[in-house]
Amino acid sequence: MKAIDVHVHPSTISMKDMVGKEIAESTFRYLRSEERLRTEEEMVQEFVEMDLKALLIAWDSQTVSGAPGVSNDYIARLVRDYPQVFVNGWAVVDPWKGKWAVQEAERAIKELGLLGLKFQPSAQAFYANDRRFYPLWQKCVELKAPVLIHTGTSGLGAGLPGGAGLRLDMLRPIPVIDDLAADFPELTIICGHLGWPWTEELIAVLFHKGNVYCELSGWAPKYFPESIRREVNGRLQDKFMFGSDYPGLHPKRLLEEWEAGGYKPEVLEKVFYKNAQRILGLKT
Repeated sequence: MKAIDVHVHPSTISMKDMVGKEIAESTFRYLRSEERLRTEEEMVQEFVEMDLKALLIAWDSQTVSGAPGVSNDYIARLVRDYPQVFVNGWAVVDPWKGKWAVQEAERAIKELGLLGLKFQPSAQAFYANDRRFYPLWQKCVELKAPVLIHTGTSGLGAGLPGGAGLRLDMLRPIPVIDDLAADFPELTIICGHLGWPWTEELIAVLFHKGNVYCELSGWAPKYFPESIRREVNGRLQDKFMFGSDYPGLHPKRLLEEWEAGGYKPEVLEKVFYKNAQRILGLKT
């Protein structure tokens, strides 16, 4: 096993079904790529050939987008059907669905066996430190379920007038992640991506809050800010994990850039799989 990719979206479902047609099209323009749908077998084979394990991500932003998303049941089924690649998955609930969101979080962890919950606050239009959503975080604590929360700018809505109404400050590490980590010290929080343009805020939270970690998906390593490179290779090497944001960014390219980035061999081992095994309790 070369690595564990902790941030993988299924390439079997159109992004239009996740976030709506307009935002999906703008995202692919932002990424300078085109969507290519695959069969389940084709998707799995890509990861087999790269010798990668992966954590799949569901999607639910229905209150905002009106799109059906990607169900937790579908992700759980893929994990069951293709255990040679998918070691587990992230459930997603729409926070605005209130009590149902809390109940679905419990079902996804207890009945479906998924690892934890993933959130994209700007796409779901909520502040994670808004106390109206604290029952959801309390449920995650009870379930001992880690949460993965997008931080930093987003390709969703990029280039559209008003960014399609998506607000970037919902993705800011301070105060959002810092508040959440302080109020729920038993909650394992994974910051998705590297928090840019608030990278220094993200680093400060990683230093200060023992229950906060980071996965570096969504960015090509050659574009990492120097402060991230320094902390990955130094004091915070036990806090970072590998992620791609597949199919938007392909793991093969990212792994090659990681290996050419001047990181210590023992650091690459941690980032590629050892940290994920320890932080997320993954057995591969």
